[in-house]
Amino acid sequence: MEKKFYDDGTFYVEEKKYGLWDSYDKDGKCIITALTEEQCVTATRWYCKQIQENTLDKTVEKTYSSEVGGKL
Repeated sequence: MEKKFYDDGTFYVEEKKYGLWDSYDKDGKCIITALTEEQCVTATRWYCKQIQENTLDKTVEKTYSSEVGGKL
């Protein structure tokens, strides 16, 4: 399959078996698997940005309550 390089060679994507798309870093390490090429590129760019800013592990966690208030 043909390699498509993005962002000055920071990563590349390839179409794999069953139409899935994988992105790889410069060393050939798999980063993201997605259903379309566009989703793969977008998610990989987001991932690389988080790694660069060192904010990947600082995700905000939200919790929700399933309790219904009031009388029924």
